[in-house]
Amino acid sequence: MIKIDKVTKMYGQNVAVKDVSFEVGKGEILGFLGPNGAGKTTMMRVITGFFPPTGGNVFVDGHSVVSEPLEVKKRIGYVPENPSMYKDMRVYDYLKFISAVKGVPKPDVKKSVEKTIETCSLGTYARRRIGELSKGYRQRLALAQALVNDPPVLILDEPTSGLDPKQIHEIRELIKSMGGEKTVVLSTHILPEVSMTCSKVVIINDGEIVAVDSTENIGQSLTKSLQIEMVVEGPTDKVVESLSKMEGIEKVKSTGITYIIDVEKDKELRALIARKIVESGYGLLEMKTRSMSLEDIFLRLVTEEEGGNS
Repeated sequence: MIKIDKVTKMYGQNVAVKDVSFEVGKGEILGFLGPNGAGKTTMMRVITGFFPPTGGNVFVDGHSVVSEPLEVKKRIGYVPENPSMYKDMRVYDYLKFISAVKGVPKPDVKKSVEKTIETCSLGTYARRRIGELSKGYRQRLALAQALVNDPPVLILDEPTSGLDPKQIHEIRELIKSMGGEKTVVLSTHILPEVSMTCSKVVIINDGEIVAVDSTENIGQSLTKSLQIEMVVEGPTDKVVESLSKMEGIEKVKSTGITYIIDVEKDKELRALIARKIVESGYGLLEMKTRSMSLEDIFLRLVTEEEGGNS
C-alpha cells in the first residue's frame, strides 16, 4: 500500500532524512519510532505530499507523490502533531466543511460525517464548539477529520502527545480498531505506543533507518544471544562459577539470588542449566527466558548509532 523508495530530504545543506526505504502492507499498523529530531515528522510530511523529497520517491496505492501528489493526497488522512482547527466552529459543521474540502460528494456528506462522529465517539459533542473541547476530544476530532472521506491510509504524527493516561488509552484503542481495514503509519517517540498498537516497527535515528521488522521479531533478529533469568538459592560465587564453565554460556550476572545468563542464540540449554543447578545441590526457585523489550532495542540501536557517529 505504501512504498518509500530511497527518500532523501534536505533543507539547504542540512540532511533531514537520508536514503530511507521501507514498505507498509495493506491493513498494517506500522510504528515509526525514533528520538526527537530523528526525522520522523519530515518523513511524514514527505509521505503525505506536504514536502517534496529531494531524492527518491514515495508510492501510495501505486501513485507517486512526486508525479501524482493530488492522487496521493486523496488516499491519505493526515493527523499532524499539532493539528489546527477553527475553534469557533461546531464539531458537526467543521466535519461538513472538511468533507467539502476533501471532495466528498454532496449527497454523501451527511452520512460520512455521522459515520465518522460515531466511529470517533464524538456524538455527545457534535454541536459543541471546538474551542470548548478537552485536549483528548480535540485529538478525536483530528482523527475524525482525517477519516471523514474514508481514505485507505492514515498518517498519524504523535497522535497521543500531551494526553493524559485515560485519553492515551482511548486514542490507542481507536487506532487499533482501524487495523486490517486501513493502513496506518504511527509516528512516535513513545515506546509503549508502538508495542501496544503496531504490528511492525521502523526505527529511525539521525535521519537514517536503523531497523525494520515486526514488533514480535525485532528483538530476536537484533540479539546475538538468548537471556535466561533464574532465581537460585546457593552461594553466589559458586553458582556463577558453575554456570560460567558450561559450554554455550557467554556471560553470567548476579543480583542477590537472581541470575541473568547470556546463552548463545541457537543453543537450547535450559534443561542442562536446570540439571546443573539441581545436581550441584542448589535450590532452583524460578527459571524463565527473557526477551528484549522494545525499550531495550531502541536504546541499543540509538546508542550504537551515536557511538558510530562520534
